Amino acid sequence: MDLRQSAVSALVNNKKACLLVGAGAAVLGLGLGYKYFQKAEVKVSVALVSQLLIHPVKSGKALSVSQAECQNFGLKHGDLQDRHWLVVQEDGHMVTGRQEPRLVLMSLTCDDGQVCLNGPDMDELRFPFKQPKNPEKGCRVFGADIQGRDCGDEASRWLTRYLAADKTFRLVHFEPHMQPRKQEELQLPHLKCEVAYPDCAPVMLLSEASVRDLDSKVEKDMTVERFRPNIVISDCEAFEEDSWEEIQIGSVRLQRVMSCGRCIFTTVDPETGIINRKEPLETLKSYRQCKPSEKHIYQTSPLFGQLLTVKKTGTMHVGDVVYKIR
Repeated sequence: MDLRQSAVSALVNNKKACLLVGAGAAVLGLGLGYKYFQKAEVKVSVALVSQLLIHPVKSGKALSVSQAECQNFGLKHGDLQDRHWLVVQEDGHMVTGRQEPRLVLMSLTCDDGQVCLNGPDMDELRFPFKQPKNPEKGCRVFGADIQGRDCGDEASRWLTRYLAADKTFRLVHFEPHMQPRKQEELQLPHLKCEVAYPDCAPVMLLSEASVRDLDSKVEKDMTVERFRPNIVISDCEAFEEDSWEEIQIGSVRLQRVMSCGRCIFTTVDPETGIINRKEPLETLKSYRQCKPSEKHIYQTSPLFGQLLTVKKTGTMHVGDVVYKIR
């Protein structure tokens, strides 16, 4: 090989080497850049937690707690998990405050391995928290099948007397081994979540300011309990929570699923158990409608509060700062 050929060969080989080195550096640079941007999130303080509310029975009375575990299926305090008990008809179809408004006055607590049921003008009923010999009952919640452990005949008789209806009611409990309801029908494929007996998502958040805004537009005083949130927040503007896609509270990460579309249940007074079928639902409909592009999700239901799914479990406390993740 003469001197000229040697020079050309060396140049070609050097070009290949440079291209390989350059490609490798580009890949490394992209990887480091991706890693950098993945970690470059910003947490902005936007509110404070003022209340944590657990509703052990779907449509039942709320229990206010100072701290709660936030699990994949919602808030938990001791043996009490949010909306893990359900009142059903004998055929398994759910019963809520929409059909039986007095459910909002019924409380369920746990004490030393016993479930305690209480309601106005009723003696307290106690029965074991664990009743493995009781049958599992097939139930229907918004058209979906789900199981529940029957809580026994005494609980059934207590409920039937309390609701004073011409039918028999039973109480069931969702247990860890049971299959949850999957929320694929929400047409939000990027945010699938699973729940026990809640309507749509495991956690609901609402601000005090949003309730005050509504209160200024109706004659009757509005309280957060009427709207049955899990997390109540303060120190923010009305409806500011609508814009938070992801938040952190304590060690918990929550991501928005959708706004909470409201129904006739909002017209049940949490203090009296009386339904008026008018307010505050009509007022909400006058100024809290969805965008036209979201009509297929919410239809005519007004929006009030935010439904969230749990990205990272943990513990939260009253007084915790709410951080918006950017």
